Amino acid sequence: MVSRLSKYRPLLFPIVLLLLFCGCVSMEKIDPYQDSSPSGIILPDGAAITSSETTTEATTTTTTNAYTPPDDAQLRSVLEGMSVRQKAAQMILVSTNDEVFARECASEGAGGLCLFAAAFEKKDVEQVQAMTSGFQKAASVPLLISVDEEGGTVNRVSLNPKLRQSKFKSPKELYKEGGWGAIRKDTEEKAALLLTLGINSNLAPVCDIPITQRDYIAPRSFSTDTTETVSYVMSVVATMRDMRIGSTLKHFPGYGGSSDTHKGVGRDNRELSEFQQKDFKPFRAGIENGANSVMVSHNIVKCMDPDRPASLSPAVHRILREELQFRGVIISDDLGMKAITQYTDGQNPAVAAVLAGNDLLCYSDFKASVDAIESAVIAGEIEESRLDASVLRILYWKKTIGILK
Repeated sequence: MVSRLSKYRPLLFPIVLLLLFCGCVSMEKIDPYQDSSPSGIILPDGAAITSSETTTEATTTTTTNAYTPPDDAQLRSVLEGMSVRQKAAQMILVSTNDEVFARECASEGAGGLCLFAAAFEKKDVEQVQAMTSGFQKAASVPLLISVDEEGGTVNRVSLNPKLRQSKFKSPKELYKEGGWGAIRKDTEEKAALLLTLGINSNLAPVCDIPITQRDYIAPRSFSTDTTETVSYVMSVVATMRDMRIGSTLKHFPGYGGSSDTHKGVGRDNRELSEFQQKDFKPFRAGIENGANSVMVSHNIVKCMDPDRPASLSPAVHRILREELQFRGVIISDDLGMKAITQYTDGQNPAVAAVLAGNDLLCYSDFKASVDAIESAVIAGEIEESRLDASVLRILYWKKTIGILK
């Protein structure tokens, strides 16, 4: 027996080496969504989140509630005074043009309002101030009052000549006229006007990088070039942060060449590597410069979740939380858009949006959404701690921009 083994002895050493090599390779395989962050993540105001708070649990049905702002006695006190229904209401950003309806939602505890152009039509500065002041007086917790004032093809306030002589220009047009100085000046003027009117958050900047100038999102985007878009986002977010107006990076994970989700379901068949090398970079830049929130699109992105719109996908939200290390408020794009109503066959998507990982649901159907979330908590479908985590992030945003004293 010994003599037989001796024949193969010269082969044993390379075989052992091969086995060791294979073992090392398998040990070094890394989950692309694994949290590989340092033990302390620094927020824009210098507060740290500990490593225990960044630990996540892989799941295909819901994201974890581990992503919370720094422990804050004031915010905890506000949260502890809320019922489940009040917490659910805080998670709705009510999209509306109706001043009466907006005030009713404010009085019933809505977290915020997203106002469209008709809400400002024919009003002068004093009338808008009275309107927004009325909203805040009706609310027990200060409201996020927001608009889409991107410039160019999407404006709400500056369409009214009583509020601004001309509408804000598109960022790409401004840059051609005056470079980065013009971008900063425009951002400062925009923030100052909105704050004067009682609007404390602008759902901007657009971080999307179109593939070509013919794509749906191109007129709203800064450039087809990644580096230029990164510079734009850094400039705008930093200026908005300094002006203490809320900012929103949109539309994660990046529109690319997808179709208009206002009109129907949009699909993106690109590889994940393209998002990592291109589309994610402006979002990373905005996050690192202190953006308060990120808005998630309704596109179905095949490489991340082939079955669900990004706004209703736990997988997409997990990438935003874990790969991009975002610790702020995640907002769904408006859930009344046709991409969602077609996908859900007209059913209220609020519970699915919460389970996916959204903190704030942009939606006009306020009461039905609050009812659905409250019922889901009572039934055990959503844990109350999940609501707590989202509400704390929303309250922290409000404190950061100075509306929650």
